[in-house]
Amino acid sequence: MASHGVRGRSGGRPTLEEVAARAGVGRGTVSRVINGSPRVSEATRAAVEAAVAELGYVPNTAARALAANRTDAIALVVPEPETRFFTEPYFSDMLRGVGAALTDTEMQLLLIFAGSDRERQRLAQYLAAHRVDGVLLVSVHADDPLPDMLSQLEIPAVISGPRSADETLTSVDSDNYGGARQAVEHLLARGRRTVAHITGRLDVYGAQRRVDGYRDALREAGHAVDELLIEPGDFSEGGGRRAMQALLERRPDLDAVFAASDVTAAGARQVLREAGRRIPDDVALVGYDDSAIARHMEPPLTSVRQPIEEMGRAMTDLLLREVADRRPSATRELERRQMVLATELVERASS
Repeated sequence: MASHGVRGRSGGRPTLEEVAARAGVGRGTVSRVINGSPRVSEATRAAVEAAVAELGYVPNTAARALAANRTDAIALVVPEPETRFFTEPYFSDMLRGVGAALTDTEMQLLLIFAGSDRERQRLAQYLAAHRVDGVLLVSVHADDPLPDMLSQLEIPAVISGPRSADETLTSVDSDNYGGARQAVEHLLARGRRTVAHITGRLDVYGAQRRVDGYRDALREAGHAVDELLIEPGDFSEGGGRRAMQALLERRPDLDAVFAASDVTAAGARQVLREAGRRIPDDVALVGYDDSAIARHMEPPLTSVRQPIEEMGRAMTDLLLREVADRRPSATRELERRQMVLATELVERASS
C-alpha cells in the first residue's frame, strides 16, 4: 500500500523549521503552539496548525521532553506501608481520580511507597535525579520530611490535605471540619446524648480538624465536651477495635460513636456486637469516607462522603498546571492554592 505522507525538503520527516517557514513565524512560536501555550494569538495558532497539517509534521515527544528538561512522568508518593494502601478504600479511590485526570495526557504515572526511612532515602535520590516532572503526595503526616524535600528540590508538588493551617505547598482536601460537624449534629438530632469520637492519626491535620468539628458541634448544641469520650485511633480496623474497647471501659453509658473512617467504624462495630450492644438501638454509629465498606456493613453505615476520587482528579489537574508553567519558584509561591471540597452526610440504618 502506497504511503502518502508529506515529506520535508530534506526528504525525511518535516522539521520544526519547515513548519515555521510555512506558517511565516519563528521557531519558538511553533514550539509554543505545539506545547499548548496560551501566549499565542488565535490567528498565529491557526496558521501554525494549518502548516503542521499540510506538512504532516509529527512532534518528537521524547526529544521535546528532553529539550524542555521534562520526563513526561509524575509520581504518586504514598508515605505509608503497602498493606495500608491495599486495604483502605481511600487510596484506591484517590488512584482512580488521578488516573482519570491523566487519561487524555501523555504523562506516565509512577506509584512509589515511602513508608520507611530507607524507602524515603531511596525516593530522595530518585527525585534529586529529576526522574519525574512532579509529585502527588497523599496521606501526609505533620512531621513528614517529604514535602520540605520537594520544595528544596523545586519539584512541583501537590499534597492531599495541608500539614497545618500554614501550609506552603498546593493542597487539595475535603472539608474535614464541616464533615465531622455534620456527623455529630446528625447524632444529636436523633436524640443521642453521649457521643464518643474515635479519631484518626492525630499527626494528620485532617484528623485534627475532625476533632475540632466534633467538639464545636457539641458545644454549639449546649453539651459539654467530655475528654473521656475522645479516644485516639489510626484510621485502621485494629485501631477502631482498640479504641472502642477503651471507650466502653471508661464510658459504658455512651449511646453514639463517630469514627474517623469507615474502616475504623468496622472495628468499633465488632467490639460493640461482642459487648452485646445493638446498632443502632443501643449505640448509633457513623463513619467517614462513604466507602464500599459503609454500604456493605450490617447494618449499612451512615458515613460522611468525602469526594476522594474528585480530590485525586483536582490534585492532578493542579500539578499538571504547575508542571506546564515552570517559572521561578519566587513567582510560583504566590500561586499556592489550598482547595477544599465539600462533604456530604449519607444516612443509613446504623444511626
